Amino acid sequence: MSDVTHPLKIRDYRLIWLTRFCSVNATTAIVVIIGAQVYKIARETHGMPPKEAAFLLGLLGLAQFIPFLLLTPVAGLVADRLDRRFVAAASTAIDLVIALVLALANSGNFITLELLFGLAALHGAARVFIGPSVSAIVPNVVPAEQLPKAIAFSSIAWQSASVIGPAIAGFLFAKGTALPYWYASLLLVLGILAVLAIRPIPRPAIRNAHPVKQMTDGAKFVLRERFLLGCVTLDLFAVLLGGATAMLPAFAYDVLHVGSEGLGLLRGAPGLGAALVALALGFAPLSRNVGAKMLWAVVVYGLTTLIFGLSTSFPLSLAMLAVLGGADQVSVFIRNTLVQLNTPDDMRGRVSSISGLAISASNELGEMQSGLAAALLGPVGAVALGGAGAILVTAIWTVIFPELRRAKTFAPQYRHKEPTP
Repeated sequence: MSDVTHPLKIRDYRLIWLTRFCSVNATTAIVVIIGAQVYKIARETHGMPPKEAAFLLGLLGLAQFIPFLLLTPVAGLVADRLDRRFVAAASTAIDLVIALVLALANSGNFITLELLFGLAALHGAARVFIGPSVSAIVPNVVPAEQLPKAIAFSSIAWQSASVIGPAIAGFLFAKGTALPYWYASLLLVLGILAVLAIRPIPRPAIRNAHPVKQMTDGAKFVLRERFLLGCVTLDLFAVLLGGATAMLPAFAYDVLHVGSEGLGLLRGAPGLGAALVALALGFAPLSRNVGAKMLWAVVVYGLTTLIFGLSTSFPLSLAMLAVLGGADQVSVFIRNTLVQLNTPDDMRGRVSSISGLAISASNELGEMQSGLAAALLGPVGAVALGGAGAILVTAIWTVIFPELRRAKTFAPQYRHKEPTP
């Protein structure tokens, strides 16, 4: 496998790519339409004002985060001890059940806020397992020297799906409330078939230790590696404060007045920007001054979030969301490359689950934070304040984690030491 010049020439990597594309396409479609339905039911059925309806969007993020938080230690250990293909297939199958239930509920006109919140929580539980399992497969099928390219092209799958899924879902939702969920169901079936077609991968040997100790080993590893810790926590707090996606239904319906079709475009714009950047990184991966580039990327992320929050122009809002997504992709690329290149195979599931928890915390808790802020300041004030907060966090992290601005390459900043059995 050492003579492979590009990861896409590897059969199993192509199947991983297809799995990620189909599952992300489907789940982003599901999530954006659940948010739209929560907002519309709150406004139109329950007569809530925009601030209260926006607060419900924050609670929706919290509903997805709580099961993610509770199950993260278990998910990482499961990805390291069981066949990662079957773990990914089983968690994708849960999302398939969610999509089918929502399709039938909308077809029968018995959709409720309670059902939407319950299924959103179940999605959070499913998502915690698929991330570590799929991410941990990649280093098993791709040579180490091709891993940065593989990560970049995996991001293309993720981000392009994040554009296509919400955009198509928005247009389908305008034609019929059940259609986006039928669309997601088809994609999830394809994703399950693709991941099961991956050839068996030998499971890494794990030392004979108590399961609780095995779960904590991943956390100890991240805490020891200050460069990795700084990357993960920077993304956690910056995106937590700067998250704008939770408020997109409020912006689409009550600020920009572009409806469901506009909501799909708004939701897909960050993915478009990220996909373009990921494509560039796939052909020319970052290799020098990675720490400083990550810091500047987060500053751009915060600035564009601030401008989006204050914008009343639909084209300007789309452009800012696209730049925001591109900036975030730089941070994601650097963090994911560090995680995969600096983690032993027998711990990849656990460390990936911790990284996934940070991402989920920044996204879902960011939605909760935005919902609380929107209840006090309105959607515009909440998003603008969050963008300013992301810039402030970056300045603080530059001081307390000087390793970030000093890092020149992806080489380990601190050599990993195996935990004592």
